[in-house]
Amino acid sequence: MKAARTCDPWMRSYRPGPPGAHRLVCFPHAGGSAGFYRPLCLALADRFDVWALQYPGRQDRHTEPCVTDLHTLADLLFARLRKEADRPMAFLGHSMGALLAYEVAQRFAQRLDASPSRLFVSARRAPDRPPGRAVDLTGDGGLLAEIRLLSGTHPGLLEDEETLRMILEPLRADYRALQSYRFTAAPPLRCPVTALTGACDPRTSREDAAAWQKHTTGGFELKVFPGGHFFLSERPRDVAAFVAERLSAGRRSG
Repeated sequence: MKAARTCDPWMRSYRPGPPGAHRLVCFPHAGGSAGFYRPLCLALADRFDVWALQYPGRQDRHTEPCVTDLHTLADLLFARLRKEADRPMAFLGHSMGALLAYEVAQRFAQRLDASPSRLFVSARRAPDRPPGRAVDLTGDGGLLAEIRLLSGTHPGLLEDEETLRMILEPLRADYRALQSYRFTAAPPLRCPVTALTGACDPRTSREDAAAWQKHTTGGFELKVFPGGHFFLSERPRDVAAFVAERLSAGRRSG
C-alpha cells in the first residue's frame, strides 16, 4: 500500500484513521523517510489518524535539497504543522526525529501558546546532554560504520552502489545538521513526555533517555524495549500497543 500524498509535500498517510480521530505525527530519523513509520501507521490506523513526515531530499522529494540545519528544518515543519493546531495532535520522533519533534513542540509553546497532547521521544538522548562521538563526514567510511553500528539498514542494501548513494546523501546531510545542532535553553514543555529507548542502544543510554524528564512539567515516563537503536522497527507491534495505550489514556484524562 502506497502512502497517500495528495498535494502536500510534507505529510504521508498509509491508511486513513477514523473521522475526527486523535492525530499522531511521526518524525523520521537521520537519513530516514516517511516509509519507516508505515508499520506503525498501519497498526494504529483503526484508532488514530497517523501521519509520517517526509523531509526534503528523500524518496519522492529526492530532487529537493536536504536541509542541513535542524533549527531551519524545525521552522519549516512548524510552519506546516501549525495548520493542524485546531485539533488534538501528538508527536513521535525517532532519533534525530525526537530532537525535531521537541524543537517543533517548543515553537508551538513559544509562538502559539499551545503544545502537542503528548511528545514521544524515541532512541535519543535529551537535547542538553553531551552530543557523543561525532561521525566523520569527510568520506563514506564514517557513515557506513555508523549504519553498521546502529543496524538500521539491511546489509545487502549496502552492497548496491545506486541504493547506497540514495542512502548516503540524505544521511550525510542529516548528520551534518545533527552535529551542528546547539541546544538553546527554554522553559520546559507543558505536555507529557514519554521517552522510549532500546535496552541495547549503543548511542542512547537509559540515563540519556531519562534526562528528558527535566524538559517537561506535564509528566514524564521512560519505557525501555528489548532491542537496539531501531527497536521501533524490531518490535513494531509492542511499540504500537504501548503508544496506543498512552494516547488513549491521555484522551480519557483530557
